[in-house]
Amino acid sequence: MPALHQWDYLFAFGTIFAALDAFNIGANDVANSFATSVSSKSLTMKQACLAAAICEFLGAVLVGARVADTIKNGIIKISVFEGNAGVQLLAFVCAITVSASWLTVATRMSWPVSTTYSIVAAVAGVGVALGGADSVNWGWNNGKGLATIFSGLIIAPGISAVFASICYLFVKYGLLARKNPVFWTLLFSPFIFFTVASVLTMSIIYKGAPNLGLNKLSESTTAIAIVGTSLVVSGLSALFWLPYVYGKVIRKDYTLRFYHFFLGPALWFRPAPPDAATSDVANAVPDYRIVKHEDGTQEVPGLTATSDEESASEKINEKDEPRAPVPISHASPLSEQVEKADPHPIIGAWAEPRNLYIIFRYKAFPFIKKVLTHGTSIDIHAAQAGKAGTAEGRRMAEVYSRAKQYPNEVEHLFSFVQVLTACTASFAHGANDVSNAIGPYAVIYSVWSTGESSASKAPVQVWLLVFGGAMIVLGLATYGYNIMKVLGNKITLHSPSRGFSMELGAAITVVLASQYGLPVSTTMCITGATLGVALCNGDIRAVNWRALGWIFLGWVLTVPIVGTLSGCLMGFILNAPHFVR
Repeated sequence: MPALHQWDYLFAFGTIFAALDAFNIGANDVANSFATSVSSKSLTMKQACLAAAICEFLGAVLVGARVADTIKNGIIKISVFEGNAGVQLLAFVCAITVSASWLTVATRMSWPVSTTYSIVAAVAGVGVALGGADSVNWGWNNGKGLATIFSGLIIAPGISAVFASICYLFVKYGLLARKNPVFWTLLFSPFIFFTVASVLTMSIIYKGAPNLGLNKLSESTTAIAIVGTSLVVSGLSALFWLPYVYGKVIRKDYTLRFYHFFLGPALWFRPAPPDAATSDVANAVPDYRIVKHEDGTQEVPGLTATSDEESASEKINEKDEPRAPVPISHASPLSEQVEKADPHPIIGAWAEPRNLYIIFRYKAFPFIKKVLTHGTSIDIHAAQAGKAGTAEGRRMAEVYSRAKQYPNEVEHLFSFVQVLTACTASFAHGANDVSNAIGPYAVIYSVWSTGESSASKAPVQVWLLVFGGAMIVLGLATYGYNIMKVLGNKITLHSPSRGFSMELGAAITVVLASQYGLPVSTTMCITGATLGVALCNGDIRAVNWRALGWIFLGWVLTVPIVGTLSGCLMGFILNAPHFVR
């Protein structure tokens, strides 16, 4: 049958809101993979955006070519459309519209909600509007029904908290709390890389690469692949990573650059600079401390007064005299005009070639650059710590004071594996969660282009994956900071060793959930893992419970709001009065 051109406007709406949905997946969901890395200072915001752009896009395009049965045929029965292509097209347009709109509101409100739960609730809502409650698979449905999906609301955070706390307790008491933590961490580093590689390989096989069919390999082949990959990664870490970090941490070789990493064993014979032994280790190792320790005191954001404030208070206390007002310089109007003069004025008609160049080069281009790079220039740590002197700043200072910080040398060793886990999680996320936006859009495109109702599975074109991957990257780069600022240090104090444990615990949970058919949310996994590691500080006040309550509120509100709105929108449009010519 020909394309349903009478429904071109529905396809246009579907395209717009699918783009918006993918944009918000990038802004809301991708922050889960990199919020801990940015919060612990293992990556800068620009580095995280670049890494996420590569991993998310490659994951979406290379191994994301599939149709998510859970979103389409696993939630509502295909028979509810009764072979009516127009109704099916309208249903998925309504679902993607409401899902994208809710994610926009949630991202604006800094709610790290589950994008999977959003589209699932939207599809369930239109299903109820079409065929009543019986049209929705409320039960288990072989791991694809609503009961399976929403069971993860409690299961995912709880299991992640347990695994993450186990990982961190092993790191804390097995390595960090020892007399020489750097030596012990270096000694056990091949084992750490082996463990991380095993978990991440299983994550790719079971969760992140369904299009490659790796999850259909035999058990023996899968085991060989996991162990073989882990041994290779462990061997490469001993060959290249170990001499590199040994030179930076032990020898304090501040001349080492990232490209020296590829010299591998040759670094064992590379002499350190003559002044390396007397130089500060900070020259070779970054400072990962969120709270600075100077002269034996702890400076906490929000509590520490500046030197000017201290000196002013001392003067008032000593002399009880107010400081003399600072004179205000009254600049002449002419000087103000000179200061504000446009260095590139437009003279004559704006359409002249010279003026068009000025508009593009000095007006439009800087504005576009500022908009596109705004998200990478935000100071996430300042946003998480709160403004000094405010109630939020004091509350976060109290949370930070309950967590112990460890030497930068040992934290530096964990920053590498933390980045590795974040990048792999991002790759798996791009492969798996791009279907939250592109899955419904693939149905919309299939129905519109063929004029026939989509079967249980519809092919996903490569250009759809490129489209979805690009919008995800754009969402993270421009607006992902709004979610990152309520995760990480907003919940508890972070460090590379803590962030590594959180991400590994969340990855283990995702792997186990995939094996048992539980479609858990990465948002809930990383949040639960953060809570589990925070409780390992031995003080419940090391957790910002208010921030956690705000996050949980977003989880709870997603399902009823999205489900109700999508059902109402579908019902209103489907039953609206219409006239036949």
